[in-house]
Amino acid sequence: MADLPVIDGRVYHLSLRPGELAEDILIVGDPRRADFIKDSFLKDVELRREHRGLVTVTGYTEWGQRVSVTTSGMGTPSLEIVINEVVALHEIDFGTMKRRENPPVLNVIRVGTSGGLQRDTELGTPVVTAYAVGLDNTGLFYDVPYPDGTCALLEEKVREKIEELVKRSSRFKGRIHPYASKAHPEVVKALVASAEELGVKVRVGVTVSNSGFFANQGRVLFRIPPTVPDIDLHLADVDTGTGLRIENMEMEASFLLHFLHPLGHRGGVICPVIDRRPTEEFLYNYQDAVRRSAEIALRALGRLRGWI
Repeated sequence: MADLPVIDGRVYHLSLRPGELAEDILIVGDPRRADFIKDSFLKDVELRREHRGLVTVTGYTEWGQRVSVTTSGMGTPSLEIVINEVVALHEIDFGTMKRRENPPVLNVIRVGTSGGLQRDTELGTPVVTAYAVGLDNTGLFYDVPYPDGTCALLEEKVREKIEELVKRSSRFKGRIHPYASKAHPEVVKALVASAEELGVKVRVGVTVSNSGFFANQGRVLFRIPPTVPDIDLHLADVDTGTGLRIENMEMEASFLLHFLHPLGHRGGVICPVIDRRPTEEFLYNYQDAVRRSAEIALRALGRLRGWI
């Protein structure tokens, strides 16, 4: 089947068979982070697979819950490939290539890193995403209705700000079309409760997902002018009209939530701030911050299944 290549019973990119991936999943960008979480938190590891630079591990938490950690790579285009295969492994019968009856509801939480946009959010603080705004175009190829009115409002607010910043002479004036997506409320609730239990202070807010790392996030290194000057500083001041601030920037949250919501799966995101954009501070030793966020995410998965 060309739409879903399967080789020797394995999906093409992750090289996994049905049953090898748990129903409760952490998504990470860096393949080394999958091993870091495995070594820090998982026991009785039953699988470690590496293919095309993507690492997946499946094992058990200290309370006995089967979980997987898998790599998405950098950016929404790579994530689009991975999350399609993650869902296909649970929803598609590889024998008939048809959708299974009553497939399980997946819990998928992204654990990444991010740039903080607010001056009063300290380096290392985990940000729990309530809503995401995608400045990539990956989500535009999936015709998903608005999850709620807040998504429509966020799209309009961010679009207006970007249009205000792009010069009239730019060839790309009017061509950047944000799309907004929503984390599952139960996942947000579970992440916040788990952080409180562990004594970790988190921020809950809006996350912007950029289509790249440099000019896309306000970093200008070379002689090409950015289409949206100082996008990071200006988005920090956007009045979302929701009571939530735009807290951080990263590169994957928007599509993850956009894709999972209409399928009925539960998605969430927690990313510590390792780069405070307004003050140009970078947290070079950020492993402890990632470890805290991963622990929060794993406990949230436990809460969502009633293990905790």
